[in-house]
Amino acid sequence: MSSFVTTSHGADFFGEDRHLVASLASLADYARSCLAADERDQLVQLLTGPATAEVGTEQTIPAADAGRLAIQLRRVARNRYLRSKRLAASAALLADAAARAAADGEPWHWRTEATA
Repeated sequence: MSSFVTTSHGADFFGEDRHLVASLASLADYARSCLAADERDQLVQLLTGPATAEVGTEQTIPAADAGRLAIQLRRVARNRYLRSKRLAASAALLADAAARAAADGEPWHWRTEATA
């Protein structure tokens, strides 16, 4: 059974995106290496949190924080050392969803789920 995170303000018909928890943890490693130490803590916690969270756990990120996270996620997605196209696409999708939440002035929601 693998776990994934469903985020609001996504690109699908229902306004959601799904990301594997393992992919998010890999993105956290890149965020640690390409963002300054004083600005990466919230993003790294957000990306690594679902790995230890129980299924059904929800997290709400305020719109102002989502806007800042969108900028950081775009920097991670465009980092020249991020060679995995899958991870770059995942970071870009997360950045777009965060930016949409911030632009709408709405909180950005994350929900941890499991699949068989």
